[in-house]
Amino acid sequence: MEMEKFSYDNRIVRNFALATMIWGVVGMLVGLLIAFQIYIPALNFGLPYTTFSRIRPLHTNAVIFAFVGNAIFMGIYYSLQRVCKARMFSDLLSKVHFWGWQFIILCAALTLPLGITTSKEYAELEWPIDILIALVWVVFAINMFGTIVKRREKHMYVAIWFYIATVITVAVLHIVNSLGIPATLFKSYSLYAGVQDALVQWWYGHNAVAFFLTTPFLGLMYYYLPKAANRPVYSYKLSIIHFWSLIFIYIWAGPHHLLYTALPDWAQSLGTVFSLMLIAPSWGGMINGLLTLRGAWDKVREDPILKMMVVAVTAYGMATLEGPLLSLKNVNAIAHFTDWIVGHVHIGALGWNGFLTFAILYWLIPRLYKTPLYSKKLANFHFWIGTLGIVFYAISMYWSGITQSLMWKQFTPEGILQYPNFLETVTQIVPMYIIRSIGGTMFFTGVLVGVFNLAKTIKAGVSEANEPAEAPAREIVEKGAKETRHRWLERKPFQFALLATVLVLIGGLVEMVPTFLVKSNVPTISSVKPYSPLELQGRDLYIREGCNNCHSQMIRPFRSETERYGEYSKAGEFVYDHPFLWGSKRTGPDLHREGMKYPNVWHYLHMDDPRQISPGSLMPAYPWLLTDELDITTTESKINALRTTGVPYPEGYEKSANDDLMKQAVVITEDLNKNGAPVTSNKEIIALIAYLQRLGTDIKGTKTADLKGVK
Repeated sequence: MEMEKFSYDNRIVRNFALATMIWGVVGMLVGLLIAFQIYIPALNFGLPYTTFSRIRPLHTNAVIFAFVGNAIFMGIYYSLQRVCKARMFSDLLSKVHFWGWQFIILCAALTLPLGITTSKEYAELEWPIDILIALVWVVFAINMFGTIVKRREKHMYVAIWFYIATVITVAVLHIVNSLGIPATLFKSYSLYAGVQDALVQWWYGHNAVAFFLTTPFLGLMYYYLPKAANRPVYSYKLSIIHFWSLIFIYIWAGPHHLLYTALPDWAQSLGTVFSLMLIAPSWGGMINGLLTLRGAWDKVREDPILKMMVVAVTAYGMATLEGPLLSLKNVNAIAHFTDWIVGHVHIGALGWNGFLTFAILYWLIPRLYKTPLYSKKLANFHFWIGTLGIVFYAISMYWSGITQSLMWKQFTPEGILQYPNFLETVTQIVPMYIIRSIGGTMFFTGVLVGVFNLAKTIKAGVSEANEPAEAPAREIVEKGAKETRHRWLERKPFQFALLATVLVLIGGLVEMVPTFLVKSNVPTISSVKPYSPLELQGRDLYIREGCNNCHSQMIRPFRSETERYGEYSKAGEFVYDHPFLWGSKRTGPDLHREGMKYPNVWHYLHMDDPRQISPGSLMPAYPWLLTDELDITTTESKINALRTTGVPYPEGYEKSANDDLMKQAVVITEDLNKNGAPVTSNKEIIALIAYLQRLGTDIKGTKTADLKGVK
């Protein structure tokens, strides 16, 4: 058989590998900083760009899209060429993809500390960057499918299945969730409001974890684990069941992030059912990975790469068991809004994504640079210090989360809240935050050691940009040749992609269409009105400062929450919220009934220095809000943009909106001056106070039965 000669593009793999290491250090360093900031407020440095609330999304974006994202592309560009026996479709597209992705990361690193954010979890980047992400993703998709089409292997290997599902689903998730109306170059409003926005966001948020942090890494597992162990994948049939059941079921599970909220009960129940079903395919993948190592356990004991892979796959199994269990309503009632979820997320992020990434780097870099790994002892040290770091991190957060929940819910024998002051529940868990930061420091130490080890390996070797290879031309399948339906599908990348797309879309459509089209799913309340211009500007400041990263605006129908905060939240209260701000973590108390709870001067002093109002508070100060002038030049464009989304501002109101804004600002300013707070009406603090004083007041003081405006 005649062999065709070609070469693999190793330069693009090397570039993504170097970017993975660099951004891994940066992303985890920011994570370590916020782990200390949460109990040492002084580490916020008194600057608007370094507060916990602004750089927390910088950490998540840097780890997910910079570190993990570059690792995905590194792993795919190397493995795809080998399993296809073909060079990447286009060297130019590879370069555009690499530099485009790094530019996106740089934009995120600049805009998020500046407070330019949509506030939507894992989707905080504003609309120009969203468009750039979509374009770069299309470049990646063309390059990947072009390579698959020109492959010399007849059938697509299992890893390619997961790569295809990733490319398609991430594109759908990103586009649907990012739909919004731009108001300015750096500000947009979600096309969806309230309940619908929450459903779309957590359909995206849950499946960003599924199809960015899970499916591509499963594809990498199916390639690199057998390579590192020099063993075949345990079961081809289990791979088929694992893949198709996973991509079909995963997409339905998003509503489990919204249990006990204003989301319709049927959607919550649907999310719970499919979340529980997820255990089977997830553990099928874990079992397939671990059993691939059967007969190689002696090698595992000696090889730090395989040890990391074993812990990574086990962490995947643990996280994907815990996730469905957290979707049970009785468990969710305890865990949601607590640090338990932080621990759960980091089992997956540090164990599954972190360890598998470094295991691949340890395997890949010596092959790219044609030299042995610099130090096996350092790699073993990285494994053990990293594993201990994960243990310290997870256990402290589980302990903290359970403590929080029990204290929030505790009543005295007389039937009153035992800890009515939320701050009591925060100061109680500071020791757990200290242990968490120690665990994070240990894991980060392992990362630094790993990067040093890999850098020394790179320095000792020489990279080969174009690696010579040869392979026979792809065989033509004879007509009438017998093969299973799935083997036929493995030869047809576009039919395969179409079927995967259909399966992925079903769950999202079933959940979203009724929520958007059936009016009874989001009952309206006649007393709920759009935000005034000043309140709207204040809400945007709230979003800019990242307040939603620490405060929820969703009171669940529990006695402990209604006693602490007030009337539970109704779906109709959020119909003008673009975006929704229900939150996912309570580092501070819920704010949905904050309006008129405290006088204006309380909020003024609280933002200037929280500890003068609440001794022992861990919240950073926001003194710039008291001195920076409010930009009201954007009011007109914001009113116009929101009217486009359906908010019923009268036609032409944008022309006089600033007049109303100033009238309301003067009233608040006069009250502050009267109570000893020297401030002028053009400061940002005035707008923020206006927004906070509005929260929950549309139905505040009314009982559920008295809401006659509910339709």
